[in-house]
Amino acid sequence: MTKFAPLAEFRKPVEATYQLAFFRFSPLEGDRYVLTNQAGEYLVLPRSVLSSFIRHELSSSDSYYSRLRHRHFLFDASSNLGKALLANKVRTKAKRLENFTSLHIMVVSLRCEHSCPYCQVSRQSEDRSAFDMTEETAEKALALVFRSPSPSIKIEFQGGEPLLNFELIRYVVGRAEQINSSEQRDLQFVITTNLAVVDNTILEFCRLHDILISTSLDGPADLHNANRPRPSRNSYELAVAGIQKARKVLGHERVSALMTTTKTSLSKGRQIIDEYVQLQFPGIFLRPLSPYGFAIKTKSYAAYDVDRWLDFYFDGLEYIIDLNRRGLPFKELYASTILTKMLTPFEPGYVDLMSPAGIGISAVVYNYDGDVYASDEARMLAEMGDKTFRIGNVHDNSYHEIFASDALLDPIEQSFAGSAPMCSECAFEPYCGSDPVFHMATQRDFVGLKTRSAFCHRNMTIFKRLISLMEDSPMIRELFLQWAN
Repeated sequence: MTKFAPLAEFRKPVEATYQLAFFRFSPLEGDRYVLTNQAGEYLVLPRSVLSSFIRHELSSSDSYYSRLRHRHFLFDASSNLGKALLANKVRTKAKRLENFTSLHIMVVSLRCEHSCPYCQVSRQSEDRSAFDMTEETAEKALALVFRSPSPSIKIEFQGGEPLLNFELIRYVVGRAEQINSSEQRDLQFVITTNLAVVDNTILEFCRLHDILISTSLDGPADLHNANRPRPSRNSYELAVAGIQKARKVLGHERVSALMTTTKTSLSKGRQIIDEYVQLQFPGIFLRPLSPYGFAIKTKSYAAYDVDRWLDFYFDGLEYIIDLNRRGLPFKELYASTILTKMLTPFEPGYVDLMSPAGIGISAVVYNYDGDVYASDEARMLAEMGDKTFRIGNVHDNSYHEIFASDALLDPIEQSFAGSAPMCSECAFEPYCGSDPVFHMATQRDFVGLKTRSAFCHRNMTIFKRLISLMEDSPMIRELFLQWAN
């Protein structure tokens, strides 16, 4: 008996000596599988081709061979650039990390004149000024904002209704611009408001300081007024009037809107989209409820499960695709964010879909009382009595103490999707995040059991559907490429 195989066994043609790159795969419908590599590029293969590929039996003349090589799923002797190109794409995806925190949310007041049953903030009534941020607290927060190494700084004013403490917004904008005269950052401001109390003085200030407006619009009048009640029962009328007024002063593109899906919304998806089309918004984010604040206390979050929301979402997506077929450009913005991750080498920076988790390192919240939270959702969780993600206080802690705290680093380390159980093996890991705040709120754990995670079920279902749609329709793939870019 010979100890080694004959020499001829080691003299195989070049085409049989390709090297597999690291990749993951997952089944789609039928016999199709999707493969993803470290840079987030994907390819859909029949099961038989995948089997041949893994066994190193795929011929270089096979049409799938060149696709696998060009997208860096295999390396062979035809070029020595594949590994370098893949590494460059991975570096590009991770580039945002070196900039650290760019979004700084300042909660200038918890007061609000709305009483939305799904509110995730636990707002306070209008007359409780104890829930307003002070100039002293704002000054301390600004000192931390400009310690961030990010070349771009976005300060977003939230509430409650932040315009109820407009004088503080005026103060913060002035001080931030003064500081930035020497810092020379790309500085931007956003006010998240229901527009019910906006006036010409506020809008003129926004125009002079190039401030963006983000508002809420849940759909047509009956739905919006039911979802977002106020004493005069005219929430919708004030929102639409405010949108039109703000556009006139600031410019059409400077005003955006966000909806929240309640149980009542589920049967009105196309009407909601029609409302956004009628008001000439370029797209809509079909957003589910989150498990925080009054959304839990009033049981709004439990009013529907993730599968009912997915039915709502996919019906809305189908309708939006049909609008585009008929010549009306319109985006679904959550799909657009995911598609940017799927189809481009860039990371859009959406906190919930980042790995490592975007909490703290992409966005941070300075609460009205000076407490610092790792994300907006972390602040909402704290309003429910759980301060797991409180990472410090502007009056008591330094920049280093806050951003190097165990309260921030532990959940980021534990929930890193690249090493988290099940996430590390998932084909959709390059597109997903781990959202430790969501899993703490729903499962009392940073990582959570993925088989019971509504976050995982929702996103994995969307990822698969988007890929299948692109595979089955060249028109949809072309549309999605436009959304991604």
